[in-house]
Amino acid sequence: MNRVQKIFLVLISAIIFALVAFPLHAQETVLKYNGNGSYIYIERTDLRRYDNGKYTGLTSREIRSYISQTGVPNGGNPADSYYDGNFYVAEGTVRARASVGEEINNSIPSTFKITSDGQLVMIKDKGYPTFRSFPAFTRKAIKPGDRWQAKAERVVDPLNKGVKTKMPIYVEYTYLRDDRFHDEDVYVIGAQWATRYGLAGTLDFGGDRDLKFAQGSHKANILVSKRTGNALVVRDTVDEEFQYTDGNRVAFKGTISMFTEYPPAYDKEKLFPALQRIASVSKEELREIMDNPVTDPLWKDIEMGADISGAAGSVSGINGDSQLGMGTDTSSGNKTGTEKLASASKNKISKETVESVVDAGSSGGSKVTVENTAAGIRLTMQNLKFKADSAELLSGEDGRLNDIAELLKMVPDQMILIEGHTASVGNPKGEMQLSIERADSIKKALVKRGVGADKIICKGSGGTKPVADNSTAAGKARNRRVEITILD
Repeated sequence: MNRVQKIFLVLISAIIFALVAFPLHAQETVLKYNGNGSYIYIERTDLRRYDNGKYTGLTSREIRSYISQTGVPNGGNPADSYYDGNFYVAEGTVRARASVGEEINNSIPSTFKITSDGQLVMIKDKGYPTFRSFPAFTRKAIKPGDRWQAKAERVVDPLNKGVKTKMPIYVEYTYLRDDRFHDEDVYVIGAQWATRYGLAGTLDFGGDRDLKFAQGSHKANILVSKRTGNALVVRDTVDEEFQYTDGNRVAFKGTISMFTEYPPAYDKEKLFPALQRIASVSKEELREIMDNPVTDPLWKDIEMGADISGAAGSVSGINGDSQLGMGTDTSSGNKTGTEKLASASKNKISKETVESVVDAGSSGGSKVTVENTAAGIRLTMQNLKFKADSAELLSGEDGRLNDIAELLKMVPDQMILIEGHTASVGNPKGEMQLSIERADSIKKALVKRGVGADKIICKGSGGTKPVADNSTAAGKARNRRVEITILD
């Protein structure tokens, strides 16, 4: 082989290698948020704090929340995913390996929706989640190496004053590559943005008025599930400074890590015998309930585009839109469980709460409701025997609690949500506290019966989610309840 032939072969080999390693037309894809039921959200912050240029310690914070997917409200967009959750925050500052102070907040409610392109629109806004519409996706088909930009929002409270400030951010994304994470196919995406607060158009007039200016940089790597479009892992490298009207400067450097986890799948069919026993329903009635998920009372009395700041926070989002619709009264009068199922079936039960409100044999005639919700199978305990205006359980509930505990022990890997509710009698703060205490009382009773404490989340909703008319004694009795949901 002469020299010219050798050069020709080398060139051909190089061309073939380039075509294989770097195809002329890389496969394009459209990133889309599909939702995937309920999930656990964890946010961990590890930031070095500097006050006026002097290092003052390591600020650590962990936010945990179980986010329940709810049904689409009447008038809502079926392409959007609607969520309801409570956030639990633990925060402290560490100096020289000693804890200077730690604050654990009670549950902080949050309700929002996520559109197919990743835009998060708040419905009940108490400051969490702290990142909104992040990540967000382009509607165009893209391939590795492509970039796009999108607006997002971040909520901050640098001095932990309890005053939340919303900062608009403009993020540049890069589709880096495809990969695998925990046996799941993922997109690997890079993101970067600059912190710019205090300039025209960036001020939050409802936020901390003492916060004058903020600047800095963020660089993040994101793993996005190809199956759901949900961000499974985000690791954000932070370097930013906040300046206040009194002249003080507070800077933070370090990382913010965010994780999304899903509860394991389980076979609902194996629970049928126990559910039939607890609620005294036939297998046919139970299957009717399972085949027809209900819409949560959360959406009751919310109109399209209405301001619901008095009941559930203001309707707001990056795009300023709202997609809430008028819900349906979930009160069902005095019908029997079978009559309700028949009526619900006739109306396709897409907007009603379906109840198997019948006497439970082993529970001494107390009512137990079985519902299939977007968050999972929900058992509602009504007519609970508590000491008046107290969370102290009275005798007579052992049968019902024993039955429910045995059911929950059949799904030991599932997270359990216990939500307390009260009637609304004009004392929202007291009602909320009582509902939290009663949920915790039921948790302790179930743990005593062998249910794993680490699998239970407690939540109080006070009188904010009525299922009946509070103007009647019968309606108030129905609203005084504890709901136990096996989270999907």
